[in-house]
Amino acid sequence: MTTPLLTANASPELTADLEDWGPREGADTGAPRMSGRIFFEGNGIQVGLWECTPGGWSIDNRPDHETVQILAGRAKLTNADGTSVELTPGDVLTLPQGWSGRWDILETVRKLYFIAG
Repeated sequence: MTTPLLTANASPELTADLEDWGPREGADTGAPRMSGRIFFEGNGIQVGLWECTPGGWSIDNRPDHETVQILAGRAKLTNADGTSVELTPGDVLTLPQGWSGRWDILETVRKLYFIAG
C-alpha cells in the first residue's frame, strides 16, 4: 500500500490585497496603519489576516485569546514583566486572555490570526 503524498501551497488569500483598517488606536510610537481581511466571524471566533506598518502600543488586560502565525515582517512583543521575544516569519504565538504587554512593529507585519472570546 502506498502512503498518499500530501502537499500544501500557500493560499492566494494569504498574499491578497487587504482592506484599509486605518491607524492603530492607542499607538504611542510611530504612526502604525492597519489593514486586514476577515475570513470567518461567528460563535465568538474570528479568523483573518492582519497587517500593520511600524509603530508601537501597549495592551492592558487583553479581553480575548489570540493565536497568530507571522507570515511576513518583524515585531517585538514585550510582556508586562519586561521579558520580550522577537517574532519573524513562521513564528506562532498565543496571547491569553488577560495578557498585558506591548507590541512594537519593527518591519511591516502580516499575520494570520485566530481570536476566541
